[in-house]
Amino acid sequence: MQKNKGHQKVLILDFGGQYNQLIARRVREQKVYCDLLPYDISFEKIKEYAPIGIIFTGGPNSVYEEGAPRVDERVFELGVPVLGICYGCQLIAHELGGKVMHADTREYGKCEIEYSKDSLLFKDVSSRNVCWMSHTDYVSEVPAGFRITATTKTCPAAAFENSDKKIYGVQFHTEVHHTAEGEKILHNFLFDVCKADGDWTMSNFVAQQVENLREKLEGKKVLCALSGGVDSAVAAALIHRAAGDNLTCVFVDHGLLRKGEAEEVVSVFGEKLKMNLIKIDAKERFLSRLAGVSEPEKKRKIIGEEFIKVFEVEAKKIGAVDFLVQGTIYPDVIESGKGVSAVIKSHHNVGGLPSVVDFKEIIEPLRDLFKDEVRKVGTELGLPDTVVRRQPFPGPGLAIRIMGEVTEQKLKTLRDADFILREEIAKAGLDKEIWQYFAVITSTSTVGVMGDSRTYEPVIALRAVTSVDAMTADWAKIPYEVLEKISSRIINEVDHANRIVYDITSKPPATIEWE
Repeated sequence: MQKNKGHQKVLILDFGGQYNQLIARRVREQKVYCDLLPYDISFEKIKEYAPIGIIFTGGPNSVYEEGAPRVDERVFELGVPVLGICYGCQLIAHELGGKVMHADTREYGKCEIEYSKDSLLFKDVSSRNVCWMSHTDYVSEVPAGFRITATTKTCPAAAFENSDKKIYGVQFHTEVHHTAEGEKILHNFLFDVCKADGDWTMSNFVAQQVENLREKLEGKKVLCALSGGVDSAVAAALIHRAAGDNLTCVFVDHGLLRKGEAEEVVSVFGEKLKMNLIKIDAKERFLSRLAGVSEPEKKRKIIGEEFIKVFEVEAKKIGAVDFLVQGTIYPDVIESGKGVSAVIKSHHNVGGLPSVVDFKEIIEPLRDLFKDEVRKVGTELGLPDTVVRRQPFPGPGLAIRIMGEVTEQKLKTLRDADFILREEIAKAGLDKEIWQYFAVITSTSTVGVMGDSRTYEPVIALRAVTSVDAMTADWAKIPYEVLEKISSRIINEVDHANRIVYDITSKPPATIEWE
């Protein structure tokens, strides 16, 4: 259970809806701390959490069915404001004596809605607006003591409330951007109903974490596996702020990083931040293991196994440590079972490292944060934008952006082509608009003519996508003139390149990465 004592907290009870992480993000965007926890946590845990407000999320069940998710009725007697969204709204009605029925006409997507202007929840919200619905059941009768505060054509109780008890239900999804002024409705609940202070900031988080960690880590040996990715980089910088020279970072350069990245890790963490950084040059070791291997899953397995072996050798030199640092972030925690044991998640997250390191405890300084919050912490800690804004990058690195066997020649060609792509995207001012962009060496070779000579080289594909969370993605509409410049530069400046193609497939059906 989260012990974030320095801040007011909102508790979000998760009933399995598709937008549940988004609710948590929307609350935190209002500078109010929250946790998303399973709906079936005990009443005692809820009291211990001491929330200033409780939100019930949506979910796929029908409240009137046997075995449907429930909540302890004593929650409604705590005197803590409650907001139910979609299934959560129906649950409030069902538990407190109202009626929920299966709808003859389902509501999915945008719907016109009319709000009561005298509801605190809809203060300063337009009386007629658009909301986002996603339900087949509806509240046909609100509980005694409640009043209806919003309606749509097919939903007579699109919102209802008992303002004396501070219990509110909304059938629509306030958290999605399709609901006009949904952010304002959530703001009204947090600040006017729950009386939130809005003091959850990244500077406060850093100060509090450093204070908490400094005492815990004093005189202790701390080890961090540093990949150069955003999460491990920010975790290392935060621990270093608290532990100083007690922290040792191990960076395994497997030779599969992008152009300049290994050098940047050493520059930022070893030279600028003055960390105890051990860099292991394992390029030849990894490439020799990958020789002749074309199947992507086999490449992944080899790289994972080899990384653990290399790290084990270094860990034995360092000896026993008190803490192993891990860059687990909040979506990892949620996806691994909403707060299950940190050690279970740790084994998953660091790919087996705990079994080869002699340590007493895992420490996860970022486990309460979403990715965008992690980036803000990195900025607070003074990490450069090149580290903080680093794009998602697969653990096996360029090995799975090379179709077929990985060779020194292909790696050099790919690094150079990828660097040009990234450089021109940045020059065009598109680097903050596009979620991810990279080059791929395909397994298909084609004939080209360069000068008076015939060439036969692998096709280089460019991939660029826009996304919010990588669950879905659309191909980025890069202007033709930018694509033309990228293609021209790669052909003229990169060895073994004679044909460039651009991938215009969305996710789904395709994945973002090619392998």
